[in-house]
Amino acid sequence: MYNKIQFVKSASSIKHLPDNRLPEIVLCGRSNVGKSSFINSFFRRKDIAKTSSSPGKTRTLNYYLVDEKFYLVDLPGFGYAKVSKKEREEWQKLIEDYMMNSGHILQAFHFIDSRHEPTKLDQMLNEFLRQLEIPCSFILTKVDKLKQSEFARSKKNIKSSFKEADPDKNVIYYSSVNGNGRKDVINTLNQIV
Repeated sequence: MYNKIQFVKSASSIKHLPDNRLPEIVLCGRSNVGKSSFINSFFRRKDIAKTSSSPGKTRTLNYYLVDEKFYLVDLPGFGYAKVSKKEREEWQKLIEDYMMNSGHILQAFHFIDSRHEPTKLDQMLNEFLRQLEIPCSFILTKVDKLKQSEFARSKKNIKSSFKEADPDKNVIYYSSVNGNGRKDVINTLNQIV
């Protein structure tokens, strides 16, 4: 289960979404938060999603077909400053158009770097998901870099930042380096799909 993943297409407009409409799970979050690394490590593939040390690599809606049953849709990261204002606005419009008009979104995975407090942009994304009534799970990335005290602070930050965040239900601590949290993601997917 969740072993077969295939890149389907990149869509720069909602006119270009796949013809074969299936349930969708959205991967969203700030630039450089580790969404592409998550895809590669979760599916145990080195190169299915392009990773980069410089943020802003994902600029389109990237569709991945999983087990021929549902799509993972990797959205452009937000908050990346080193592109033009016009380009950032185009990304934002693409994301908003997609989220409001897809009609196939089952769940969003909101990625947050566990080493940092959620930002104002994270709060805005969360508010947007709530307005659209899209269920959300939080995936806190890069947990292998945390000391025990930092891990406790990260838990506290997520609970105080998002009223619906519940570490026992919808918060997953994930490491693309050692695979920690993979079973929790599998359990979450089993409940959704």
